[in-house]
Amino acid sequence: MDSDSTMAPLAGAESAAGTAVEAAAKGSAEADDGTAPVTVVAHRGDPYRVRENTLRSIASAIERGADAVEVDVRLTKDGVPVLLHDDTLKRLWGHDRPLSALSHEQVGELTYGGVPTLREALLTAGEHRLMLDLPGGDEDSVRTIVRTVRECGAGERVYYCAGAVAMLQVRAADPHAEIALTWTSLAPPRPVLLDVVRPRWLNYRFGLVSRALTERVHRDGMLVSAWTADTSRTMRKLIMNGVDSVTTNRVDALAAVLRKARP
Repeated sequence: MDSDSTMAPLAGAESAAGTAVEAAAKGSAEADDGTAPVTVVAHRGDPYRVRENTLRSIASAIERGADAVEVDVRLTKDGVPVLLHDDTLKRLWGHDRPLSALSHEQVGELTYGGVPTLREALLTAGEHRLMLDLPGGDEDSVRTIVRTVRECGAGERVYYCAGAVAMLQVRAADPHAEIALTWTSLAPPRPVLLDVVRPRWLNYRFGLVSRALTERVHRDGMLVSAWTADTSRTMRKLIMNGVDSVTTNRVDALAAVLRKARP
C-alpha cells in the first residue's frame, strides 16, 4: 500500500513491545466533532520503530493505540502461512530468495525466526483484530489462510483485504468472512461483483477519498477504509470526509489527530 509520507519505514529496527490495550471491535477512536468512531489500523505493525510484519511490530502498534493491525500473508513452499509483504526475503531480511521456494524451516534459519507464522500473529494480537492482506494470493493459498484462521478460532477478529480476484476466493472459502475490497478507481464496483463478494468495507487509496465518495459508499450500505495516510494533514482530511477507518504507518500520530478532534 502506498503512503503519503516521504519517510520510509524502518526495515530492520528492533524495539521492545508492550501489552495490548482494548479490543479493536470496542476500541475505535472517536473523532470529537460528533462524527462516528474511526478505526485506527496499523500498517504492517509499527514499521517506523520495528521491522514490519513481525510479532514485535504487531505488539508495538497495539501498545501505541491501534484498533487493528494490517499484515501481509503468503505461503512458504510447504504451505505454511507467514507474514511477508514481498515475494522474496531481500528487502527485509537481506536474502534474495523467493518465499515460494523456501520451506518454513528454511525461512526460520535465514531470518533467525524473525518471520512469524499467521498462527503466531493471531496469538500475539490477542483480542485485537488483524486485517489480512493477501498479496498475490491464489486459490490454494487463500483456502489455506482461511482454514488457518478458522482452526485458530479467529474468524470474528480477522478481516481480509485485497483486490477482487483474491476477495472472490475468500468469499468462496468462507461465506461469513468479513471483507474489505480494495478498490483503485473512482468508478464504483459493479453490482454483480458486490453481490458475490459482499464486502463490509471498500478500501481506497487515500488520494481517491472525498466526501462525495464516502457518502455514496455509505448509501450503498458499506463502510470506507483508506490507506496509507502518514501525515497529519491527510489524516484530518480523511476524517473530515467521513471515512470509517484509516490505515497508517504512524499509529501514534493518527491517535493524536483523533484526540485533538475531540471537543
